[in-house]
Amino acid sequence: MLDKSSPKPLYLQLEEILRTSIHNGEWEPNHAIPSEIELSRLYDVSRMTTRSVVTQLVNEGLLYRVQGKGTFVAEPKITTQSLAYMGVREQLERMGYQIETKLVDFSETKADARVSDILEVSAGDALYYIRRVRFADGKHISLHTSYIPQSLAPGLTDENLESEQLCVILKRQFGLDPASVSETLESVLANDKEADLLKIDRRFPLLMLEDVNKTASGKIFEYSKVLFRGDKIKLRFEYDNNS
Repeated sequence: MLDKSSPKPLYLQLEEILRTSIHNGEWEPNHAIPSEIELSRLYDVSRMTTRSVVTQLVNEGLLYRVQGKGTFVAEPKITTQSLAYMGVREQLERMGYQIETKLVDFSETKADARVSDILEVSAGDALYYIRRVRFADGKHISLHTSYIPQSLAPGLTDENLESEQLCVILKRQFGLDPASVSETLESVLANDKEADLLKIDRRFPLLMLEDVNKTASGKIFEYSKVLFRGDKIKLRFEYDNNS
């Protein structure tokens, strides 16, 4: 029960209780929690207080609402580091996840104005366009898109793109090894095509990680864009101030 004599606000006390129920496994993933009315009665607080606490936990991704059915416990998010540290596939496999990659596009294209600026090539130069969907334990988690100048990887094929990481293939076959990486992260909303590939609703929140990979000589050999499902993945960045 809540301690109404405590200087700690009731909403914070209730929030701590609900967080504990989630983290200790008392409420299992994808199971409904008590309704807001039931929580209000159980802890003797107002419906407004209960709703604000539940909404806060929904916004944090610990809970999710299903219209007409109630509020449910979300599955724990997978924490990964940036791609500059290690490929997503390798990170997830080290955590024990069963990883599957599906190649949805491997084609030749021409560099448009934006991509040519990023890759520092001329507009219209020949590129490889590669798009893959990644699964962890059978669940859609990310959509990977890469642009690679054909001149730097002549003869690249779609062979092994589902069974191996692209970075491994580029290094082994063409000596393209990232000596430096420029990386940006932002939140975006899924468009129709992305929603279809990731099996989510249109305008679903995604994390977009964009990487530009350079060789030791400063030659850009890949521009990649990875869209992570915001409900499945969170990214961790670590910095060493002594380096």
